[in-house]
Amino acid sequence: MELIERYKERARARRLPVVLPEGKDARIVAAARRIADERIAEPILLGSAEQIAAAAREAAVDLAGIRTIDPHEFGGLDAYAARYRGGRDDITEGVARRMVTKPFFFGGVMVAAGEAAAMVGGATTATAVVIQAGALAIGFAPGISTPSSFFLMVIPDFQGHRNKPFIYADCAVTIDPTPGELADIAIASAASGRTLLGEEPRVALLSFSTCGSASHDRVDKVTKALAIARARRPDLAIDGEFQADAALIPRVGAKKVKRESAVAGAANVLIFPDLDAGNIAYKLTQYMANAAAIGPFLQGFAKPISDLSRGATVDDVVATVAITLAQAT
Repeated sequence: MELIERYKERARARRLPVVLPEGKDARIVAAARRIADERIAEPILLGSAEQIAAAAREAAVDLAGIRTIDPHEFGGLDAYAARYRGGRDDITEGVARRMVTKPFFFGGVMVAAGEAAAMVGGATTATAVVIQAGALAIGFAPGISTPSSFFLMVIPDFQGHRNKPFIYADCAVTIDPTPGELADIAIASAASGRTLLGEEPRVALLSFSTCGSASHDRVDKVTKALAIARARRPDLAIDGEFQADAALIPRVGAKKVKRESAVAGAANVLIFPDLDAGNIAYKLTQYMANAAAIGPFLQGFAKPISDLSRGATVDDVVATVAITLAQAT
């Protein structure tokens, strides 16, 4: 689709290195071949020489021009272990060395060290492992302590706009965020929106209430999250609590929100109060509006990493790499 092609073009302009920890998977190797051939990025495959060669044979591709690394044979393993340990007393040198021989932790250290711009994986690995590697090897963005996810939703026809993109968060990771965690998700999603939407993020914290129209503990959670997010980032356009129509439709926002708001009726980043709401909303949007649901992507980390679905295709991997690299600074 057009949007993904734009991200690919942006990636081609920089040709950044991206680490793919699952070099033993044929889909990942085939994607690395396409990423290199289409000059989207410089892929780095992790795994033993035997694993990667077997995956290449299965995918019927050659590895010419693609960098491969076996973490167990890597000459700079001691330096990587020291970086991973970071002077922490709760991790011994031996434990740190063992951890960085694991592909996702090795890849995370590569990203932390600036030797790769991003890490993309998860086709054969649990999301929890990807998040753990990101948290321990890369760390969180300044002021953020909550890992979360977002979908890039592209609506074919929205209020007269063709292929209108939105950020939906969190739809895949945090089940029932606290007010502080919800504030983290809103701030992280604003950063994701700024890099991917092509316009300033306007972040709506969603609820079944608009500006006090209902009273409940669930509403209080959203209003507390709004207060925390605004206190931490007064520069961002974050508002709520809004029902979805008040967030998205100008005439409804004007009617329901009786105060000045840069977000009401104009939101492009939607923050759901829990995983039930987020997951249901993105799937309803995907199938009832015939929208593209691209993701989920992880967010909140100091540098970009992404989690692939277990059923990811080669096309999915290539698109995910291009979009993840769009978030690399």
